[in-house]
Amino acid sequence: MSYLRFDNKIVTDLTDTSITSLYNQGYVFIRTTKGAMDQTRSVRIDLSVFEPSSENRRIIRKMTEQHITLQEIPLPYVAYHWEIGKMGKTFYDEKFGPKTFSANKIKEVLTNKAKSNFTTLFVYKQHDIPVGYCIVYQNEDMIHYSYPFYNEEIQNLGIGMMGLAIAKAKEEQKKHIYLGSAQRPKDIYKLQFKGLEWFDEKKWDNDLETLKHTLQI
Repeated sequence: MSYLRFDNKIVTDLTDTSITSLYNQGYVFIRTTKGAMDQTRSVRIDLSVFEPSSENRRIIRKMTEQHITLQEIPLPYVAYHWEIGKMGKTFYDEKFGPKTFSANKIKEVLTNKAKSNFTTLFVYKQHDIPVGYCIVYQNEDMIHYSYPFYNEEIQNLGIGMMGLAIAKAKEEQKKHIYLGSAQRPKDIYKLQFKGLEWFDEKKWDNDLETLKHTLQI
């Protein structure tokens, strides 16, 4: 699996202000090493203008009907269990190919503060049983919904998890929620949210028709 990268760097100033500034320049944290950031075709929602569409509300309602809730756990995760890494490895192997995200790397990201850039684990539960996770960086200004993995047998769970995270960010009055990057045609599903904008290597753009054309090439 290859990633679109305009630039990459290792940063040492990990204050919230510095990291927010870098995200505003199209950089995002990655999992390789402490302080590692890629500048990519990042996508985010400007939460000051976001309002859920009827389809967004339908998906959230579906999560409620299926008794799926979002729990936030700070990292490092002291109660880490090997089944989390197993779920993540299986998910990424099936989606993107073998060795994309190993169980050992997932454990490191979630438990080793000296090697991880991430602050939070979002745990999605159905009747108190974990069915999905997302590895997250967040501060007072923003949430980066970064590495999700989940039980694909549950209908609409992937987009539902994202929808619950967006609703949480809006409720907490964050400025932005970052949804990863737009690189492949299948990433077009991210364009359904009002207030979405994308980094074109130089600036943030809200012209979604141009982005759709770019993704289809």
